[in-house]
Amino acid sequence: QVQVMESGGGLVQPGGSLRLTCAASGIIFNYTMMGWYRQAPGNERELVATITGGGTTNYADSVKGRFTISRDHVKRTADLQMNSLKPEDTAVYYCNVGGLKFGSWGQGTQVTVSS
Repeated sequence: QVQVMESGGGLVQPGGSLRLTCAASGIIFNYTMMGWYRQAPGNERELVATITGGGTTNYADSVKGRFTISRDHVKRTADLQMNSLKPEDTAVYYCNVGGLKFGSWGQGTQVTVSS
């Protein structure tokens, strides 16, 4: 059974930083696509960043240059380092393990960017 758990959300001022962590179990981690998505109130869930088992990354245009996704095969985690945060980054952030079609989702973690 696949289990996905996010942590690291919170309240931060504009221009600040947060680091989100996704811990996954029940999968062959080294070969599994990991991704971060977000959903703001009234909006659809959208891609933030993905990383393949080999380390190839993909980012939404809105976060390029500010966010960095990485993975640790020993810890079986995928992190999202978020810098220069903006109010429009406020959303619930979800970790996806295994892709959109057959993957699993975590419960989400709230990120609020506000002064």
